[in-house]
Order: sequence, then C-alpha cells, then structure tokens
Amino acid sequence: MTALPRFALTFTEVFMSREFLMPRYVVTGENALEGAAKYFSVMGKKALIITGTVTAKSACFSALESALDKAGVAHAAFPDIHGEPDDIVVNAALSAYRENGCDCFAAIGGGSALDTMKAAAVLAAKGGRISDFLGKQIEGRLPFMAAIPTTAGTGSEATRFTVITDTATDVKMLISGAALIPDLAVVDPEFTVSAPKSITAATGLDALTHAVESFTSKKAQPLTDSAALSAVKRIFKNLPAAYKNGGDISARSEMCMAALEAGIAINNASVTIVHGMSRPIGAYFHVPHGISNAMLLEKCLGFALDGNYPRFAELGRAVGAADFSDNDKTASEKFIGAVGELCAVCEIPTLEGYGIDRGKFFEVIDKMAQDAVASGSPANTVKPVSVDDVKNIYRSLWD
Repeated sequence: MTALPRFALTFTEVFMSREFLMPRYVVTGENALEGAAKYFSVMGKKALIITGTVTAKSACFSALESALDKAGVAHAAFPDIHGEPDDIVVNAALSAYRENGCDCFAAIGGGSALDTMKAAAVLAAKGGRISDFLGKQIEGRLPFMAAIPTTAGTGSEATRFTVITDTATDVKMLISGAALIPDLAVVDPEFTVSAPKSITAATGLDALTHAVESFTSKKAQPLTDSAALSAVKRIFKNLPAAYKNGGDISARSEMCMAALEAGIAINNASVTIVHGMSRPIGAYFHVPHGISNAMLLEKCLGFALDGNYPRFAELGRAVGAADFSDNDKTASEKFIGAVGELCAVCEIPTLEGYGIDRGKFFEVIDKMAQDAVASGSPANTVKPVSVDDVKNIYRSLWD
C-alpha cells in the first residue's frame, strides 16, 4: 500500500483535536484606534506605553495618548527601545512600570517594542528574570496588553512568543506561552506609511517567512492553512509596491493584513528551520531579524523541499510562479525561485554584503548550529533536521 503524503487527511488527523489561539480583541483598518476605544476603557487605570525614540515623537504616538485620555486611562511612556530587545531593556521597562504605578501595558512600534512589552508583563506578574522562563510555557493572567504595530511584519500583536536576547550568553531566547498573546491588537495601515524601505523589506519578508513556515510546518492545521496561504498571496502581490512606494496605502493595508494573518498562523502552527537558524545570526552579528530570515529563505526552504513537494507546490501555484501543468517537484522549485526574486526586489544583502566577516562567521558556526536546533523550531520542519544539516546550510550561505 502506498504511504499517504504527510498532509493528506487521514481518519486520525480529521478527528485529532487542535488548539487555535489569537488575541481576545482585534481592530483593523483606518481609524482603528478610535474603533478600539471601548477596549482601552477596560484595560486598567494607568498604562505604561512602550515605544522607540522615533515613534515617541510621531503622530501615531500622540494618537494613542489621545485615545487613552478619551478612555480615561492615565499613562506614562517608556520610549527607550533602540534595537532588538534584550534582558537589560526589559528590566528597565519593568522598573518604569513599577515606578509609575502602572497596572497595564500598551506598546506602539515594531516587533521590538511589542516583544519588550510581553517580557515586561511576564516579570510584572511573576517576578524573577526573563531568562528564568526559557523553556517554560507562560501561563496565568498577565497585566492587560494592547499591541499597536507600526510595521507590517513581525506579527507579534497576534502571537504567544517574545524573543529576548540574554546579554550574558548572547542567546536569543524564545519565550512562549498563551498568556503572552496581547489582549488587544490594533492594526492601522496609516501607522506603517512612514516606515523606511529597509524596514518595509525586513518586516515584509519576516511576514513571508512566518506564512511559509506555518504552512509547511508539521503543526499546520486547516485554520492556519487559510491564514498562511492568504498571507503568502498578499505579500507576493503587495510587498514590491509597498517597498517601492511607501505611500501606497492600498499596498500598506494589504501588508498589514498579511502580517496579522501570518502572525496568527505561526501562533498556532509555529515556525521551522528558518527561524531556528535566523536567531543565532541576529544574536552573534546583530543582523535585524527580518533580514537574517530573508538571507536564509532560499537555502532553508530548498533544504526542506523534498520533505513535502505537494505542500510547497501549492504555494508555487498560489503565487502564480507555477501552474497545474507543472509537477509538484517543478512547482516547488519554481516557488523557491520566486522567493529569491522577491528578496532581490527588496535588495536583501548577502552575509558578505551586510559586512559580516567570513572568518568570524565560520568560527561560531558550531555554536550557532547547536543554538538553532536547541531552540526547537527546526523540529517542526517537514523533514528531520540535524546539527550537521544546519552547519551545512550556514556554510552554503557563502557559496
């Protein structure tokens, strides 16, 4: 008897229970802050707004302050997010939360602001250090969290994950648990219009990575499939336009929806080999997360391809890179080619082009490979991934 493909529906899979989680409240579209007013009014008495130095001076930050004022929620600001978050900035945010007598959080900005909020909320509720929670599932009630993204990509407004660098070990820690899902996600495309081209590219390709990885994850399920496939199609159609013309509000709107869909998808199906390998590059060489994902996309997806040709072929046909005259292997390969073309449009550099020293990179390949596999993400890939496989892919980035 011929074995069924991994994603064919068997009797067991049809009736296997699955969990699907997302934020309690989601408000999207133009004037989303106004639409979220009734949820702001119940978030607490005083909110700590976590944001970056640039965003703190922006119109969208002022709009959030105004929305909280109208809802009767006092607020204080922590405008000290400068890059991807680490345990030091999380501790500083927690101190600001306590010193200002806050009882809830809002974060407005990119994924770094949102991730910092989640980590600070964990410590506010549970104490200790954020590294104490590595490898544990965060459960129970945390302070109310409102997430307002100003980039279209990380999906942190919809996920149970936060990634925080441990400065003592240089490891990007993936902290997870259902309690980390924000209570409220407010997604307004107008807030993303000012994002520069480099951020648009990095976050847009981060969203693509989320969507593709969740669609091809061993944890995929019908609900995540719908969100992930929709996100992939939106990104291929709209990211080039958003990258070339940041003022294209239609493209920005579509990218915001794609990022939200992709975030919801990984929240339930998780990520795979790309994210597992991307985090160590970011930790050791300070490459922005979306860029390191994009650097890895072709190589990692190419590695995973023969784990399930039908699944990757579906993506190839969905974005118009292949059609039904192509067999699954050919359609899969055409999809990988289309991913490479999209990365080229977004001017993603190589490791060398980014300025990373080849010798230093090779010095830490063994440790990066161990960190990648230890993160757990590669285990969700549609074929087995060994430490040696990861080492080989890292080396191939210099071919």
